[in-house]
Amino acid sequence: MRLIDSHCHLDFPDYDGRMDDIRACMDENQVSHALCVSVNLSDFPKVLNLAENYENFFASVGVHPDHGPEEDIAEDELVRLSTHPRIVAIGETGLDYYRLMGDLEWQRERFRRHIRASKRSRKPLIIHTRSAAADTLRIMKEEGAEEAGGVMHCFTETMDVAMASVDMGFYISFSGIVTFKNAEDLRQVAKAVPADRLLIETDSPYLAPIPFRGKTNQPAWVRHVATEIARLRDTTVEAIAECTTRNFFRLFKEARE
Repeated sequence: MRLIDSHCHLDFPDYDGRMDDIRACMDENQVSHALCVSVNLSDFPKVLNLAENYENFFASVGVHPDHGPEEDIAEDELVRLSTHPRIVAIGETGLDYYRLMGDLEWQRERFRRHIRASKRSRKPLIIHTRSAAADTLRIMKEEGAEEAGGVMHCFTETMDVAMASVDMGFYISFSGIVTFKNAEDLRQVAKAVPADRLLIETDSPYLAPIPFRGKTNQPAWVRHVATEIARLRDTTVEAIAECTTRNFFRLFKEARE
């Protein structure tokens, strides 16, 4: 059995000086690979360095919607950076209306640029959406995001949003939130998503699953996400590991096993 953490942020300061321990714990929990996801350009070199130094780590390039317009990026620059062989995706990108207020047209335009860069580079999107599902889906449709494909990461939206995303060819990724006591609606979504569109992640250092809630998350603990989804779908952890690993390499075609 092997599991893959399809979304983590191992470049964050939480992991400075801890990589040997993080990787040893991955091995103990049969987590074979991890995708280290970019959130801004200033820290992108550190993300890329992880993927260059560890053969079972991959990287993405993009600017998270929580980062303001002062951290913008041009479409051509995204495409240029994505040509590196260790970059397997564009993002994370998307919309987040939860923390930011006012005129967020800059956020929507940045999202459009990421979609266009994804289509040009032929590398899939990693999409973040929070309190913005309607606009996220609208822009995905307007920009032809289905041509690029990708994943709705750390999914917390409704069944309708999940199925609309699946209809556009996107994968749905579940994090430790699916283990939380108050996440019953999300568990219903996790039961319903087609097996060939299912991914798992930690979003480390955030959202540690039960029984580690409140601690600094790490890729090894994606095993607890898989265990909960197996319980929900009345199957084995091995079956969830097999399908999510297969899905990961099908989506992120540049990731080499």
